[in-house]
Amino acid sequence: MTRRHDFRVQPGGSLHGRVRVPGDKSISHRAVMLGAIADGVTTIDGFLEGADALGTIGAFRALGVTIGGPEAGRVVVHGVGVEGLQAPRGPIDLGNSGTSMRLLTGLLVAQNFTTVLTGDESLSRRPMRRVTEPLVQMGARVESAEGETPPLTIHGGRPLSAIDYRLPIASAQVKSALLLAGIYAHGRTRVREPAESRDHTERMLGGFGYPVERGELECSIDGGGRLRASDVDVPADISSAAFLLVAASLSPGSDLMLEHVGMNPTRTGVIEVLQSMGADIDILDPRTVGGEPVADLRVRYAPLHGVDIPPAVVPRAIDEFPILFIAAACASGTTRLSGAEELRVKESDRLQVMADGLAALGINVRTRPDGIDIEGGHLQAGVVDSAGDHRIAMSFAVAAHRAAGPVTVTDCRNVETSFPGFVDLARSVGIDIELEGEGA
Repeated sequence: MTRRHDFRVQPGGSLHGRVRVPGDKSISHRAVMLGAIADGVTTIDGFLEGADALGTIGAFRALGVTIGGPEAGRVVVHGVGVEGLQAPRGPIDLGNSGTSMRLLTGLLVAQNFTTVLTGDESLSRRPMRRVTEPLVQMGARVESAEGETPPLTIHGGRPLSAIDYRLPIASAQVKSALLLAGIYAHGRTRVREPAESRDHTERMLGGFGYPVERGELECSIDGGGRLRASDVDVPADISSAAFLLVAASLSPGSDLMLEHVGMNPTRTGVIEVLQSMGADIDILDPRTVGGEPVADLRVRYAPLHGVDIPPAVVPRAIDEFPILFIAAACASGTTRLSGAEELRVKESDRLQVMADGLAALGINVRTRPDGIDIEGGHLQAGVVDSAGDHRIAMSFAVAAHRAAGPVTVTDCRNVETSFPGFVDLARSVGIDIELEGEGA
């Protein structure tokens, strides 16, 4: 019998508790990558044991790096230095992880061997031109499938020259790929952005002893340096915390504490948007851990109202828009988003899939090429197809908690890529959720 991967959620009451969501996925990926090419042994605590980050570990094991764990969130990476990666025996399958594929491409174009990167059906539909085009300008040779999608064949053994590149769209993944390639390039690589995107790579490179010069909306790196192993404490992922922030905000009587949440200023757009909608979120005990800002977040129920989301906040909340759309659906008035065309090329077309799901639950929505208008209303019972997108699946699980009747969310298999243990943690704070087929 085939195991089902559907969520079935009953409307519920308030959320309470004190919890720590899994570690930050972006930081987990980067800690393994930089630890692998550093000199010495890197210990990572709080590592996200989800499928995407585990795929990055598997990739570097295939590239000859010895990695211990994960065990209770601890990973030990025995770095091989910037020139120590080895040719894999076959293609490297990265599953659903676009971050792994884009960042690894930047690193692998500089090696002296050829690598093939593949992924699952969803990843194989995602465009890679934005990362391969500037890498080719640096001297790389990368072959892709028709439509410039994976699999990617990365031909090594070609010298790289630094470039001064202006990103057409703010993207931390493209920026990071260019910085990783820049470690191996001759000269200074500079990346300029039209808006601020997350800066975990720049921060972590500095933590590994590799200087990055930063200015307003730009950063530069000189090739030819080395990295020193550095222990990394991974904070809780604000993208995962966002689901519970919204669930508690929408549920009368809720009072929930989320511990040790990463508060990188390039990632806090979700909190800014929620607070502008009227959310009651307190930022407690702000501190710095391993170069990353961290805080505890207390969230209590508050009535929300619709807002016009400023385009400038889009890069700082790009992964959280599915759950923000649920907040908008339950708010009074209309919420409008523009300048977010990148949502159409994520794990799914998130603008359209979210619009279809909200409509299935009785919410009026209008989509545009770069955005969406959502009229707040009353969520109804129904069935929603998540299109295999982990963030959409979890978003509609939260929506179901506030619906008029039971909601089934289908095709939720990929939730484990970013939020292992989501169902158990959601239950622990008061969400009545079942994984259909459990024990089958």
